[in-house]
Amino acid sequence: MEIAEIKKQLSIAQVLDHYLPALKLRQTEGQPFMIHCPFHNDKTPSLQIYPATNTYNCFSSNCTAGSGDVIDFIMRMEKGTKREAILKAQELIGNPEQHKGNYTSLMRTFRASLLRNDRRMKAYLEERHLDADKLEIGYNAGTHYAHLKGCLIFPLKDRLGVIVSFYGRSIYNKEEARHFYLKDRKGLYPCYPRPETQQLILTEAIIDAATLLQDEAITTNNNILACYGTNGFTVEHEQAIKGLKQLREVIIFFDGDEAGREGTKRVAAKLQEIRPEIKISTVNTPEGEDVNSLIQSHDSKILTHLVESRSSFSFSVEEKKPVTKSPANTSAGSFDTSNPHRLTYCTITANYYIKGGLRNEADSMRVSLDIEHLQNGRKSRSKLDLYEDKQVEKIAREAAEKLQLRADLIQLDLELFTELLERHRENLNKPKELQPTLAEASVSKYEKQALEFLRKPSLIKKWNELIGKAGVVGEENNRIFLMAIAITHKMREPLHALIQGSSGSGKTHLMAKLYNFIPQEDKKNFTRVTEGSLYNYGMYDLQNKLICIEDLDGMKEEAQFAFRELQSKGMIISSTSIKDENGNISASEKTVYGPIASMSCTTKGEIYEDNMSRCFIIAVDESHDQSKKVIHYQNMKASGQIDEQKERQCTE
Repeated sequence: MEIAEIKKQLSIAQVLDHYLPALKLRQTEGQPFMIHCPFHNDKTPSLQIYPATNTYNCFSSNCTAGSGDVIDFIMRMEKGTKREAILKAQELIGNPEQHKGNYTSLMRTFRASLLRNDRRMKAYLEERHLDADKLEIGYNAGTHYAHLKGCLIFPLKDRLGVIVSFYGRSIYNKEEARHFYLKDRKGLYPCYPRPETQQLILTEAIIDAATLLQDEAITTNNNILACYGTNGFTVEHEQAIKGLKQLREVIIFFDGDEAGREGTKRVAAKLQEIRPEIKISTVNTPEGEDVNSLIQSHDSKILTHLVESRSSFSFSVEEKKPVTKSPANTSAGSFDTSNPHRLTYCTITANYYIKGGLRNEADSMRVSLDIEHLQNGRKSRSKLDLYEDKQVEKIAREAAEKLQLRADLIQLDLELFTELLERHRENLNKPKELQPTLAEASVSKYEKQALEFLRKPSLIKKWNELIGKAGVVGEENNRIFLMAIAITHKMREPLHALIQGSSGSGKTHLMAKLYNFIPQEDKKNFTRVTEGSLYNYGMYDLQNKLICIEDLDGMKEEAQFAFRELQSKGMIISSTSIKDENGNISASEKTVYGPIASMSCTTKGEIYEDNMSRCFIIAVDESHDQSKKVIHYQNMKASGQIDEQKERQCTE
């Protein structure tokens, strides 16, 4: 076997499983993670594992291991030659059951049974509209697991994409006995969501997830994950979703019956508890239907239509009450603010307590923090500013060492806890008149006016007229087009505009006027952007914001590059070096998420070729007629003939 083929077939996780069986691999799929280096006396984890590339690197200056791949790792563990390491690697590849059981080879057996073209199986697949060529499925003719005999077999996978269990769906379609699992079920179907997942669809059953996986229009923008029935949203599902740092929306696509609706409520409540910052949507499944039955009786586009027509999940007053749990029975993240002097956050890793409440300081979050072990009750106590990443990392390491927990999980909990505390503090600081009770009307006075306005005929024309009444003179085409671009900051794929004109042509004035129509919390305006400043924002500070840059000509190339990445990729990632309290330097990643909508001004758009390919190019009106309109407006305003109060009302 060639070395390249060995590296392709043998993962670093398999090698770690073989040599370090006590190590529990719980890292997010594909993401780097740290372990204690086995090649030197390592008190603090210094060996970074990179599952995506199947490589490793030791950052300790006391270690000679350096970096390498799976063969290098084997060679160092065996203390032998490279040839001996290659032979050992071939041995590990030839006996995968040594590491993860015989599920992978069994799946090949089940797959072969499926492809034998059994008449009954073929009829079942046709009835269910399941394409065996597109799906990773098999059939158990009775050779293994007696209770799975006569079942369509679906593999369940762990974080590393390895098959760790099976689900069986009886093709005899008995109502009482259709679903079968192996003992001590584990793994997810079709697999753990990709780390970069932004939209995730949850289905009630595995066969529903398989149905959606065949629809390219749906899988293009969504990851799919199956629950195990209406009560089958497990701790493993929760942990998988907690680890998705880019996740923005979860879409629940359950059956159109009472059980499905009740299951949707339970899952939505759990999602709000573990990820309060994400959007939760539901698909309105027709009464009595499920995902798979829909494609049996409707056009195949019905699923895409239903997903695109989804609605935001509406929590009732009772469902929105803060969840209060005692540490003894907490199995997932819950935030309790019932005692303002003891704010509590409980997760499956530890319990976290803020003593004395929160200070009203917008630029910091200094707290007295207790971290409590779930089983033995031991605590790690500290004072820190949760807005200081280095302090958070240090406290996580120290608490992990004292309580014998994982530092990366504690750090993740603290990051989520900080976001919850931030929102709690903002709610406390809101004027009382801006905090309507849930029993009051669901929309404000302004929202009612907006809804009435949106229902009027000739909407674009009336909208454009309103923009004019708010003080935007002339530019009838440009102003409505730019306004439409500006409001896309709320959408999944925002738009961008490059406003071009000569010096003094009014381009900045036009952008500033339109900028005023966007709520303050949804926008940022920059006169100048330094080279590295965009990388230094908080993780979600720019997410779904409108960014306006008054003069693109003044931006350095490094700043322009970061700006373009936010426009096209919706995120920027910088690699930096950090020094711990012992003086050791290690690599760290800082991510700033978008997406953003943007408007920027320039006098020479043609020199920004890379920017122009991402933007609509808007040329301001520099005609004599436009100049006359502006002068007339200025004269009217100077003479007091413009009703400024009415302009402000139009702006609102």
